[in-house]
This record gives sequence, C-alpha cells and structure tokens, in this order.
Amino acid sequence: MTANAKYPFIVATGGESSVAFQRVDCDAAKRKVDAGLARLAACGAADLAAAAAEIFAPDCRFHIAHPFNELDGLDAGIASFFAPVKHAFHHCSRTHAIVAAGEFAGAVMVAVMGHYRGTFTHDLAGIPANHKPVWLRFGEIHRIESGRIAESWMLPDMLDLVRQAGLWPLAPSLGAEGMWPAPGGNARALSPVDAEAGRTSFDLVLAMHAALGTFDGHTLDSMDLAPYWTPDFAWYGSAGIGTSLGLDGFRTVHQIPFLTAFPDRRGGQHVGRIGDGEFVVTGGWPSVTATHTGDGFLGMPATGRRVGMRVMDFYRCENGLIAENWVPLDITHLLLQMGYDVFGRIAHLCGDPRTSL
Repeated sequence: MTANAKYPFIVATGGESSVAFQRVDCDAAKRKVDAGLARLAACGAADLAAAAAEIFAPDCRFHIAHPFNELDGLDAGIASFFAPVKHAFHHCSRTHAIVAAGEFAGAVMVAVMGHYRGTFTHDLAGIPANHKPVWLRFGEIHRIESGRIAESWMLPDMLDLVRQAGLWPLAPSLGAEGMWPAPGGNARALSPVDAEAGRTSFDLVLAMHAALGTFDGHTLDSMDLAPYWTPDFAWYGSAGIGTSLGLDGFRTVHQIPFLTAFPDRRGGQHVGRIGDGEFVVTGGWPSVTATHTGDGFLGMPATGRRVGMRVMDFYRCENGLIAENWVPLDITHLLLQMGYDVFGRIAHLCGDPRTSL
C-alpha cells in the first residue's frame, strides 16, 4: 500500500478512485442484507442455520471484534458468534439506523450500523447477564458476491455491553456514555442508493481526512477541521471514549488524548469505502496503525507498543458539512495490544481468576 498523494492521511488500497457503481446491484444488495440480517437476529434457534445460509456464503470469512476475532466459514460464524448472541439475548432482534451500499475495489459493499436488542438472560463472552434489556450497538461492512455475503467485518461494542451489565474495568470515560441515537436530519435507513450525492459526501469526508493529515505533531490548529463540520456536530465514540458535541468537545474528549497517546498514527488502510446519499462509511482491519508513546488515552500509561486499530466511521453529511460521526472501534482488542486484557479482568471480577502464570 502507498500513500495517497491527494490525501496524505489516507493509504491507497486500490479502491479509492471508485465510488461509482451499478445502482440496481447495490440497491438489491442493500435490501437483501437489511432484511436477511434482521431475520437472522429474530429467528428461532431451530431456524438459525437456514436463515444464515440465506444471507451468507458457506465459506464466508468473518472478522469480528475481540474476543470473537477471525472466523472462517459460516458454520464457525454461527457457532462462535450468532448462536451465542441469540442465546444471550431473549427476544433478540436487530434495528438498523444506517444501511449504505456502494462499490469498492470491484466489489459491492453494504455497511450497516445499528443495535442488537434483547433481554440479557445468559452470559456472553464472559460478560455476566443482568436480566435487563440491553442494546449491543455495532458497525458492519459486508462484501457481496453472487448475491450473498462473502466476507464480513463486524464491530459489536463489547465494552458497552460490559457497561450495561454493571461493570466498568477502565478509568471513567471523558465523553458521555449511553445509547447511540439514530441519524438526525431527514435520513432514512433504507433509502435507495444515491450515487451522485454519495460522491459529493465522499469527497467531503476525504477532504476532512486530508486536513487530519496536516497535523504537525505540536498544535491542533495545524489541522484546519472547522470548514468540514457543522458547528454543533455530534461525534459518537465507542465505550471508553464517549460522545462529544462540537469541535471543542471533540478535541477535549478524543482528539487531544488520542494524539498525545499516538502521535505517529496513520489511517485510511481501508477494507471498504462507501458514499451513498448523505452517508459515508469507511473501515479497516486495522484502519489505523500507531505507536503508543503517550499517556492518558483510556486512562492508560504509555507502553511503547505498536498497535493496530479495527475501526469504522459512519458519517452523515448535511448541506455540504459533516453533521454526525459514529465511530465503532474495537477498544478491547486495542487494550489487549497495550497489555490490558479486559475479558481476563472481568473473569477475575466474576470469580474466575488466573491461578497460574
């Protein structure tokens, strides 16, 4: 991969020139993914395999947030992720706040942001059930082949589920923690694909990314971000970071701690980029690489370790500016690379400590 000359913060992956696509293919994929994943979440246990086979290819590859990680094949995806989620959440269902489709590197891609919803009646990945309704938010990017999902990148916010279960294994978040809202404005989750508006939105976001790339390592003003955002934009960070409003809030809640901790960060190593109407979605596995040389991010001291961040961005644009940005980030995987095992800590707190080196 090489640096993009026009957008230095972005790393070229071979697909950045293409937001154009066949609308019919993308509209059909958008509707099928939306309906198929909702049906998969709501079906009974006996119908799970059949519902999954309708939407996923048998050899689908899954890249899911820690502790699920890399899974090869639909059977592994069902056994290790979908079945445990459905077992954990009584009355399980999915709600989709954003569904966007486009073409990247020659493939149709569909991105979805939303929540799993259910009563948390059985433990999930060692997180203790609280027998209350929970909303497990997620961001996903799916690559479509022959009408079914051939590869999925999925970021359920497992740390936010920990928070809802009544545990908190980190320093207090600097932003506001809570359920992410659906998009504002006149956005609809399943609007027909809009290639022309999507290109305009996509170019706006990439121009903002270019401004991120002008950071001189010393001052925030070296990045002129104000021209790209509404004055009161909402930035929704993953659990551990939290939500902020406006450029001043974004700087204090996220940007200053993040740049202090990772001054050499490099982003844009994307597995997918979509521009669809007022929505733009980008994501990578990892999307950002950096060295953890500064203190404070997530309350952690510097470790000097190299890290890769599994992260997606869902943007909503309005009148030529970015109005909202949802940022699914695999915080527990990032912390694991920094030497802190969140799930190991939870196991200890729940009565299952390590008893040997």
